[in-house]
Amino acid sequence: MPGFYLTTAIDYSNGDPHLGHAIEKIGADVIARHRRACGDDVHFLIGMDEHGQKVQQEAEKHGSSPQAWVDRIAESFLEVWDRLGLSNDDFIRTSEPRHRRGLTTLMERIAANEDFRRSKYEGHYCSGCEAFKKEDELADGRCPLHPGRDVEWTEEENWFFRLSDYRDAVLARLRDDPGWVRPRTRRNEITRLLEAGLEDISASRSRIRWGVPFPGDEGHTVYVWFDALSNYITAIGYPDGEGFDKFWPADLHIIGKDITRFHCVYWPAMLMAAGVEPARSVWGHGFIKIGGAKLSKSAGTELGLIELIERHGPDALRYFLMREVPWDGDRDYPSSEAFIEQFDRRYTTDLANDLGNLLNRVVSMVSKYRGGDIPPPRGGELAEKASVALSKYRSSMDDYLLHRGLAAAFDVVRAANGFVDESKPWALARAERAGAGPDDLDSVLSQLIGSLGTVAAMLAPFVPAKAAEIWRASGGDGPPPGFADLEPALGRLARVRPGAVLFPRP
Repeated sequence: MPGFYLTTAIDYSNGDPHLGHAIEKIGADVIARHRRACGDDVHFLIGMDEHGQKVQQEAEKHGSSPQAWVDRIAESFLEVWDRLGLSNDDFIRTSEPRHRRGLTTLMERIAANEDFRRSKYEGHYCSGCEAFKKEDELADGRCPLHPGRDVEWTEEENWFFRLSDYRDAVLARLRDDPGWVRPRTRRNEITRLLEAGLEDISASRSRIRWGVPFPGDEGHTVYVWFDALSNYITAIGYPDGEGFDKFWPADLHIIGKDITRFHCVYWPAMLMAAGVEPARSVWGHGFIKIGGAKLSKSAGTELGLIELIERHGPDALRYFLMREVPWDGDRDYPSSEAFIEQFDRRYTTDLANDLGNLLNRVVSMVSKYRGGDIPPPRGGELAEKASVALSKYRSSMDDYLLHRGLAAAFDVVRAANGFVDESKPWALARAERAGAGPDDLDSVLSQLIGSLGTVAAMLAPFVPAKAAEIWRASGGDGPPPGFADLEPALGRLARVRPGAVLFPRP
């Protein structure tokens, strides 16, 4: 069974989880579940970035020690991820001993390669990004990503990483492997950045107490981005753990498009300096926007994550975000109210009316006309449409175009609803009672059950709990099968099991 190592950006411990965090984690979970359905041995990592100036400041502001603060924040994230049904295999925290050990080794190996130098830094620092900013990266003296925060003028002596020495190697990797940074817009951005040249970057901070000591200089802590990025290898046992040998290099890093520079330039250069192969692929997803602005804690106060989960249930929110927000771009809503209105509309039309009503109609007809017994599999018009949509779905999912994969699943839902209206099973049942043979009705019911089973397998990565309900109602046991077993599993469906309404109307 091939391995597939999938990671997301670890979330910063300066506040509770919000919708911007959720869309990345849900998308990654969809990919992880899909790869498992394809037969891969998936290792799915998420976690928390717990060191640095911003965390230290937030803890002090709330009268807490940094460790007590991050413990509380980590628990709040874990509770939300559990409610959303994430299937992650690990949850790394950068305050853990395993992370400190691996990070220290990584920094020591970079130092052994003579890629650190000591120098004085003078410049602007954005605590929101935990990054130094050039003058041309500011707008009216503020960071465009965190306009509500003051940018601090900083003067300190730090250890610097010789990033400029790795510019050509990273650029060569980018040019030789078109699939390394995706989608193409992100790849083009990184190409332009590298072609413009690189400057060396700070690898330590001298005034931050809350962090991992810089090896060989206890007066410094490891700069938070070096600390955070290394979680991808420390979580699987770097430098000599069994998990590191099995799963590295990672197959896919999923990140927000605003941190591609760190993952597609800094991180591969760090690994090269330590003699470690970079990850195989990085995907920079887009954002939900409200009125043209990126969703943030302040802008998203009217879109509380817990309230959205409770509005229609976790699977409904998973579906809405993956259907509405293109995985290779942004989705902009005029207002928070417009977001809620569209959520309600999708829930009613797509989930309650189209999908829920289809399941109810088909199971009811099999129960009424065949006593619950499912006719043997038959080919036909609907079966062919389901097969074409499944092929489109798998291609889209393999390309990480999750919104297109989900749309393909609903192509089957719409086709099945249309098939009911066109074939009129109730009329075929009347004809059968009048003496006609059973073949026509058996074919219709068999194709409808087959389409429901196929939809359950296609939707399982997106709405895992509801997909399992569809599969059970259609006669299956346990969760929907993987794709290699889907056709034989459809052939084993024998008897429907009517259940509760799949998506109750509000």
